[in-house]
Amino acid sequence: MLLSPAGVDALRTALTRTGFTSHGIAERLGAQATAAVARNDYRAALRATEDGDPLGTLIRVFICDQTESEAAVAAALTPLSLEEALAGGLVERYGGGLRAGVDLEPYGDDWWVLADVPSSARPGRPLHAEHVLGIGGATHTLIGATMRRPVGTALDLGTGSGVQALHLSTHADSVTATDLSERALRFAATTAALNGQDWELLRGDLVAPVAGRRFDLVVSNPPFVVGPGTTTHVYRDSGRVGDAIGAELAAAAPGLLTEGGTMQYLANWVHVAGEEWDERVAGWFAGTGLDAWVIQREVADPMAYVDLWLTDVGETADPQRMAAWLDWFDAHKVEGIGFGIVSLRRGGHADPVVRVEDLRQRVQPPLGDQIAAWFDRQDFLRVRDTEALLAERYRAAEGLQLRQEATMGDEGWAVDRQVLAMPHGLRWTEEIDPLVLALVGGADGRLPLRDQLALLAAAHDVEPDEMAEAAGPIVAHLVERGFIERVPA
Repeated sequence: MLLSPAGVDALRTALTRTGFTSHGIAERLGAQATAAVARNDYRAALRATEDGDPLGTLIRVFICDQTESEAAVAAALTPLSLEEALAGGLVERYGGGLRAGVDLEPYGDDWWVLADVPSSARPGRPLHAEHVLGIGGATHTLIGATMRRPVGTALDLGTGSGVQALHLSTHADSVTATDLSERALRFAATTAALNGQDWELLRGDLVAPVAGRRFDLVVSNPPFVVGPGTTTHVYRDSGRVGDAIGAELAAAAPGLLTEGGTMQYLANWVHVAGEEWDERVAGWFAGTGLDAWVIQREVADPMAYVDLWLTDVGETADPQRMAAWLDWFDAHKVEGIGFGIVSLRRGGHADPVVRVEDLRQRVQPPLGDQIAAWFDRQDFLRVRDTEALLAERYRAAEGLQLRQEATMGDEGWAVDRQVLAMPHGLRWTEEIDPLVLALVGGADGRLPLRDQLALLAAAHDVEPDEMAEAAGPIVAHLVERGFIERVPA
């Protein structure tokens, strides 16, 4: 840990005593100043903390990145001694006073997370090779996408600051966390102890520290950045060439998961000229026996991608590094880089379901609930052939909308296109034909679907069996997407 066990207890006492929590800071600053801080605008927060009281001092040091007097910081951290705070790197001497040595972030209702100070707060200062990231966009993406059903054992691969493990601790009986970086494990251990958690922390590369063990839930925000395999910062660079780390995690998943266990991780993948990106990523799961749902949330062009990650570590002044990275993309015909979420489940089925698709639209949070519901729908569909599927009663999803596009002609409006739209959940939209419209429109839960199809067959002068055979795959798709829902018997 960064501090001794007694030092961690003293720090917790100081933070609790002063009210240095998310709620305490928001109450002190007020809504407008708190919102401004989220945009890195500290002006109102600094005005609100000019009186130098302990909470104000901690806000100025750890939120606004100010340098404060040694006496004020020592008073704010009491009963933690200033000597231990300095020795542990919690604060550092600068400009005649003290400033934050780490990113100490109040998080959630009553948590704190420790990480390295971000590069944006120390312009011109190169990041440590084992820089420990704080809570960023990718962190929030995985937090929101993780399924939060109760589990016995959970594993956080590449824990970093430990924030994913914190969330796992709310619904797992035991939490194991790994990282290649010894430095990261020190931060994670401090985060755990400060929040009263007891995690098993293991050092090693990816799954090596837990070889031969299985878990009910595995999450990972790995070093997924795509490139030639150069390693300069462990939080970003895996040492694997291209997007191989995503495939490596997929291959490891069957040996990591208990029966019924799930694994969710963030990944980048390349879009290669002349290849279908979704088929390429689907190949990661061939032979694993796992159900897989991969959703692509963003796509970046190579220039924007390289610029993003060089800026992230303050390397914008290194044109040679940028040129080498872009040359690698050109040599491998990389046209774009996708970012998304991989969700896997070990279901023990002979016919695992693999879906790889774009999901760029805004979704109703938390995404993890939507992913869990998708797997539930797969369970429903897997055990029903067409006959059993048509024997069920269905109703249209709550709030389902029909959107029409029409053109004015000589005889009035002519409908060109009809789209089903979900206003909530995953907010899918899908163009449909009149027959599917009639099927969904008639799904009110009163009749078994086969009887409903018989009425449609009669109305369209089609044999009922032909209608039923054609409707089977359509109904399965509508159920998988959530456009229609089974009505319990």
